[in-house]
Amino acid sequence: MTQISRDSFGSAALVNPVAEETLQAAQKYRLARVKQQLVEHDCGAILLYDPVNIRYATDSSNMQVWTLHNFARYTLVFAEGPVIHWEFHNCEHLLSGNQQIDEIRTAINWSFFGAGSRIDERVKLWAEEIAHLITQHSPDNRRLALDKADIEGIDCLREKGLRVVEGHSLMEQARKIKSAAEIALMQWTIQVCEKGIQRMYDELKPGMTENALWAWLHYENIRHGGEWIETRLLSSGPRTNPWMQESSNRIMQTGEILSFDTDLIGPYGYCADISRAWTVGHVPPTPEQRHIYQLAYEQVQYNMSLLKAGLSYKEFSQKAWKIPAEYYPNRYCCLAHGIGLADEYPAIAHQGNDWNSSGYDGLFEENMVVCVESYIGAKDGREGIKLEQQVLITKDGIIELSTYPWEENWL
Repeated sequence: MTQISRDSFGSAALVNPVAEETLQAAQKYRLARVKQQLVEHDCGAILLYDPVNIRYATDSSNMQVWTLHNFARYTLVFAEGPVIHWEFHNCEHLLSGNQQIDEIRTAINWSFFGAGSRIDERVKLWAEEIAHLITQHSPDNRRLALDKADIEGIDCLREKGLRVVEGHSLMEQARKIKSAAEIALMQWTIQVCEKGIQRMYDELKPGMTENALWAWLHYENIRHGGEWIETRLLSSGPRTNPWMQESSNRIMQTGEILSFDTDLIGPYGYCADISRAWTVGHVPPTPEQRHIYQLAYEQVQYNMSLLKAGLSYKEFSQKAWKIPAEYYPNRYCCLAHGIGLADEYPAIAHQGNDWNSSGYDGLFEENMVVCVESYIGAKDGREGIKLEQQVLITKDGIIELSTYPWEENWL
């Protein structure tokens, strides 16, 4: 193993290495992937409301988190035709120069927030406009994929003679395979994320709160052009077991475990999902802390070594590192998951009851990016360790996209 020095991350702001032609190549590739999926699924078009899907198809963004729960902008992508985007009120200027979009219109907001008692009126206008465009640009195929919408909209589209089909899975399949340009954009986000991780490492001191430490990751992300962080999964001491507790105003004490999971949406909308664990004050770990760290590290390394193109999800689950019985009840929710503009398909279930209740099969493919997960913490134990690594699957094996150091002197 090659130990990467933390000093290499420095304190100065990073310089964006992404060339304009790289961004343009990623944009063209992603839109082509969406259109390819439409053809393969015999759909004339797809209507997108999920802002992450809109970003994938058009590379446009506007109030991304707000529009996750306010359906105020949407995009219609035709299999063989234009890309038409409806933008929030007086925000058309945000799309100036966007070559992925052929036409920009003002969105009709028919959610209760936007329409109140006039939902019925507004949703009919919305459906009439969509149906007219389908008739105009896809007269022989009225199958419309839809990633998400309220029930009133689905009913109205069907009343207009459209065959509405589930489109979220179509977009997940499109997003699954990354191009070289996408990997370059993702690597820039990972650099920014690791800059934030190093800032947290440097700032971590006994007596500070979890929230105060977590703010440094946000700071580095935002100052480098990042967008948001999907969770606040950072905890210390007894709050590390069980896992999934978000950062709080708890004051951290010397020698406690500090574990975190970045879930960071960085520059260009790509995700960096990395987990590491330290001691507060960076003091030597106790024997128990060292032991659970060793187990978590072994799980990540062993499971990474299994990954290869052509391996089935089920086989990966069957061959995965066996979690010792005392730690199994608190296992992480999955062994690994896809990642791109956010956490993505697939999520690989543990073997046994987890697989029987929620597992599904498929194949790992070249140019998929996945995150390999571990959480080790005994049921009713004091502390736990969360580790995660983001990797690219190639024809020759994997490439670890994160270079941030492990605590190798704990191993």
